[in-house]
Parts: sequence; structure tokens; C-alpha cells
Amino acid sequence: MSMRIFRILNNNAVVVIDGPNEKIVMGNGIAFQKRKNDVIPKDKIEKIFVLHEQSSEKFQQLLATLPEAHINLAEKIISYAEGHLKEPLNDHIHVALTDHLSFALERLDQGFTIQNKLTNEIKLLYKKEFEIGLWAKEEIKRDLGVDIPLDEVAHIALHIHTAKLGGHSMSDSMTKATILRDFIEKVEQTMAIEIEESSINYQRLITHLRFALNRIEQGSEFEPIDEDMLNLIKIKYQTAYECSQSVAQYLNEEYGISFPPSEIAYISLHIQRLMK
Repeated sequence: MSMRIFRILNNNAVVVIDGPNEKIVMGNGIAFQKRKNDVIPKDKIEKIFVLHEQSSEKFQQLLATLPEAHINLAEKIISYAEGHLKEPLNDHIHVALTDHLSFALERLDQGFTIQNKLTNEIKLLYKKEFEIGLWAKEEIKRDLGVDIPLDEVAHIALHIHTAKLGGHSMSDSMTKATILRDFIEKVEQTMAIEIEESSINYQRLITHLRFALNRIEQGSEFEPIDEDMLNLIKIKYQTAYECSQSVAQYLNEEYGISFPPSEIAYISLHIQRLMK
């Protein structure tokens, strides 16, 4: 059965009625010189969406009001992300990323600075998604001549990560990145040092913490530590161990995260490396 146009949103997107559902159909030039009730050429159809009513309404508004170049870039990024991750993304990404990207490009065009305090943590926590963000950075520069900053790359990466089916919400993803950021800042304050975020020891610590947080989240057992080794760490690396204890106590009070003694000891070894 042929699809007929119910509403034209822009040159590349239309709404069709299919039974009880409204569907958004997208394709390059799909609505060019078309009117309501015209048949959509099958060879023009690239994507078909059936979104929840609220999301569908919001997406239709975006498609009808945002610059087509921004919409096309968002869809290009989403398609690339699904191919790169080898999994489909939640349909809401079409609303969330399109809206975010267009607003970010608008702010950059007006001379505003985009900031993201969690860029380093997002880069290390969500490596594949950050790679997608870097790919998007090149596409945006090529298509629009706009050079987005790495802080915006991190925003795009976070949107992609939270859209993975069965994944965490945006707030959960940001909380994990914030915990890591807080941890590093507390270590810097306690030890009166400035951690070089490009160093291998920083990356090792973040990786270790990431797995530790995952264990706590999943209720998994932590690797035990030999009593003699624990006592040796307490004596030999006393300052680093006391720092690890202090930061662990802060995370417990602030986020309800509880590290066992063995984990506090292993973290102190990473802190000791940072001190060198």
C-alpha cells in the first residue's frame, strides 16, 4: 500500500497516517514539490519513525522549525553511531540530539562558549561514544564550517551513550562522570597536587574507579587483599592511604558509595603513582 503525505514538516520529512499511528517519514527531498495526499516515492524513503505521542509531537516541531542542515547532521550522526556501536539507539535520540545539537550550533554562531566540566571523565568512561563525537566534529566542520570544541564532543557522546537500548539515563551517566570528577578534585585538594589528565597514571586510576563503581552498581564482589600486603601499604604509603580513606569517606557521605578496605588500599596505590 502506498504511503500518502498527511503533513509536510520540511523538504526532507513528512507525516503519514498508517492505521492508528502517525509515522514520520524522512528522505532527501522527499517533500519536494509535494502536497498533502500525494504519494511518497518509495525510493525516497530513508527512515520511518513511530515515536510515542509526546516524542512524536516534539520531533515534528523540531523538524518544522529547526534549520534543515542541523537536522540532517543530527540524523547523519545517529546513523553513524548505530553503525559504529553495531546496535540500534532509542528512538528518543532523534528528539534529544537534534534539539541539543541545533541549540549548541546556534550558541556557537552567536559567539557563546560551550563548557563541559566532565569532558575528561566522559572521554575515558565512554570511549566509543567519544569517538563518535570526534567523527561528528569533523562532519560539522565539513558541512557547516563550524569547529565545535571538545566540550561539545563530550555532550554529543553523552547523548549517544544514554540512547543505547537498555542503557542508563542521562542523569545516571552524568552522576558517574561527576563522581569521578569529584574524586579527582578531592585527591588534588588533599594531596596538594595537580593531576595531569593526559598522564597514563590518571587514566589508570579513572579506569580502576570505573570498574569499582560498576562492581558496586552490580553488587559484585571486590577482589580481596592479603592482610600483610594491606598493612604494608598502610605503612609504606601512609599519606596516599590516608588520602584514599578520606576520599572514600567523602564519596560515602555524598553519594552513599561504600568501598571495602581492600579497594581503599588498591586505590591508594594509584594515588601513590600520581604523587611521583
